[in-house]
Amino acid sequence: MQEILDSIPHRPPFLFVDEIIESTEASMTGRRTWRADEGFYEGHYPGNPITPGVLLCEAVFQTAAVFLSKKLAAEMAEGERTPVLSRIQDAKFKRMVKPGDVVDIEVTYKETAKGFHFMRGRVLKDGKPCVALDFVLAMVDESKV
Repeated sequence: MQEILDSIPHRPPFLFVDEIIESTEASMTGRRTWRADEGFYEGHYPGNPITPGVLLCEAVFQTAAVFLSKKLAAEMAEGERTPVLSRIQDAKFKRMVKPGDVVDIEVTYKETAKGFHFMRGRVLKDGKPCVALDFVLAMVDESKV
């Protein structure tokens, strides 16, 4: 967990990556256990709680931010950049995630163009896709955020 806290500005209750389980030059995999006591389940949906798709996507974006923080560490001064989402494309929701489910969050680096980092992400439960999407992150100078 400390690796994540050291890499991105997100903090509980809006931190949706519990651990990094694998990292390569071009990808990273995180893991998250969705806990039944998380407040959003009370209203989404009462009696049949489902993890909101937007939070599954956020878990992908946060994992990607950890990946980029590590990948770009040599190019950035410590604490100088904030990961900002600039585009979401082709999001597909294929399977529900319920309280107690453990998911793997995969992000793959595609390319960088003019400071924008193009990536692909997936959330998997029991090895089966729940969410798949393409997205773009920018690392923005904190003084401009």
